[in-house]
Amino acid sequence: MSFDGRDFLTKVTIQSAGTANPPLYMPQAQAFESLCALFSLTEKERALYETLMVRGPIRGRYLGMDAPEEAADTDQDRLIARFTKFARSTARAAAQQALDRAALSAADVDVLVVNTCTGYLCPGLTSYLVEDLGLRDNVHTLDVMGMGCGSAIPNMQAASGLLQWNDNQTALCVAVEMCTATLFMDPDPGVIVSNAIFGDGAAALVLQRGATRPGPAIVDVESLVQPEHREMLRYRTEQHRLRNVLSPRVPALGAEAAERVIDRLLQRHDLARDAVSHWIVHPGGTQVLSRFGKKLGLTAQALRHSYAVFEEYGNMSSPSVWFVWDRLLREDAPSPGAWGVMLSFGAGFSAFGTLIRF
Repeated sequence: MSFDGRDFLTKVTIQSAGTANPPLYMPQAQAFESLCALFSLTEKERALYETLMVRGPIRGRYLGMDAPEEAADTDQDRLIARFTKFARSTARAAAQQALDRAALSAADVDVLVVNTCTGYLCPGLTSYLVEDLGLRDNVHTLDVMGMGCGSAIPNMQAASGLLQWNDNQTALCVAVEMCTATLFMDPDPGVIVSNAIFGDGAAALVLQRGATRPGPAIVDVESLVQPEHREMLRYRTEQHRLRNVLSPRVPALGAEAAERVIDRLLQRHDLARDAVSHWIVHPGGTQVLSRFGKKLGLTAQALRHSYAVFEEYGNMSSPSVWFVWDRLLREDAPSPGAWGVMLSFGAGFSAFGTLIRF
C-alpha cells in the first residue's frame, strides 16, 4: 500500500491549526434569560428553549455581536455589517494563530481559501484577510460559499489542489461562521434548536506541500452529495433574511452519509474501521454524534473531542471540525504512522471525509 494513497497529489501536510471566537461569551442559562426578555415566546416555545439551553449539554456560546440586545435586530443591512465585522476579526485571529504556530509569516502564504455560509460579501472574506494579515498581492485566493457545516473539508481539498500549481508551497485555510447573524425567530422546532445550539467562531489550518518539517499527511478525500435530501438541512431566504431549515431526520441522515463516505475512503486503502485510531468528527449535536457512534460502532470515548467541543462552544458550523482537530493535537499527541479520519457533513445533504496519516 502506497503511503501517498492514490498519488493524485504531491504530499500535502497539515502544519498547524488556529482557533478564535468573538469576544462576547454567554453561558446558556444567561442566553436563555436574554432570549425570553427580547422576544415574546409562547409557553411551548419557552419550554423547548429551556430544555435545550438550561438543561442541555452546552455550557455556553460565543456570539458575534457587541451586546446581547443585538439578537433582536432584523435589518439585513445591519446583520451583514455585523457579520463582516466579526467574521473579519475572528478569522484574522485564527489565521494569525495558525501562522504563528507554524513559525511562518504572511509573506510565506501562497494560497488563501476561506469558506463561510452565514453572510454574503463581494469581494469575499479573502479580500479582507489579504489586507488584515498583510499577505502578498499575488496570493492565490478562493472563497467557498454555500456549503454549510461540512465545508471545511472541501476547503482543504481545494487548497491542496491549488498547492500543486507552479511553486506554491504554503496554503492558509480559514473556516469562519457568524451563525448569530442568521438568528430567525419562529415556533418551528427546527428553528428553535438552531437558535439554541449554534454559536460563532473561526478556525484555520496551514497546509504545506513538500514541507521540511513533518506533519500529518492528507492521504485521500471523499464526498457524498444527496440533493434528494436538500430540504432536510439548508438555509432559505425568508423575510429577506436567512432562515435555517433543520429536520429531525438530520441525525439519521448524517450517520448514514458518514458511513458511506468512510467506507469508500477506507476501502480504497484496504483499511478496516478499527485501523483508524483518531476520529475528528463535526460536532453537530449530541444526537448526531450518538447516531454516528452507533452506526460505526464507536464509543463516546472515541468521539470525546467532538463531544467536548460541542459542550464548550455549541455548533459553530464549518469551523467546528477544526476545533476538534486542534483539541486532538493538543491533548492526544497522535503517534507517527497512526491513521485518522476527519469527517464533516451539512447542507445539501452532503458529507465529506479526509483520510489522514500522522
